Amino acid sequence: MGFASFVGRVCFASIFILSAWQMFNEFGVDGGPAAKELAPKLNLAKKHLSSQFHVNFPDIEVRRLILTAIAMKGLGAILFVFGHGFGAFLLIVYLLVSTPILHDFYNYGPDEPRYNILLGDFLQVFYICIFKVFLCITTMCGLH
Repeated sequence: MGFASFVGRVCFASIFILSAWQMFNEFGVDGGPAAKELAPKLNLAKKHLSSQFHVNFPDIEVRRLILTAIAMKGLGAILFVFGHGFGAFLLIVYLLVSTPILHDFYNYGPDEPRYNILLGDFLQVFYICIFKVFLCITTMCGLH
């Protein structure tokens, strides 16, 4: 059972490791394609949150945000492979912060085709986060 658990963790973590590696290779001077995709969505999310909370958020340098994402995904996935709980924590925090920004279904109407795609992606990542939290709780509490 231990080997099967390790193989499962490797398969799961490989998604994050390969994604971090791709972002790292494409990073370049301007942050790469990830920064180009993230910048308008981040500005839109900041405007939305500013209007809801009536607070001005400071400017965030997208390049540093991309570097943070690469570090969280890479380090979190490697630690997760070796069964360290902090790795799962890093991946959950990354997903909880990035998912509402990247999958911004709330900026589209229900009748637009992009809405269903983004909502489906958002819910898929949301369920993965809930599953990870469930696994962490059962592992920590000895319920397995």
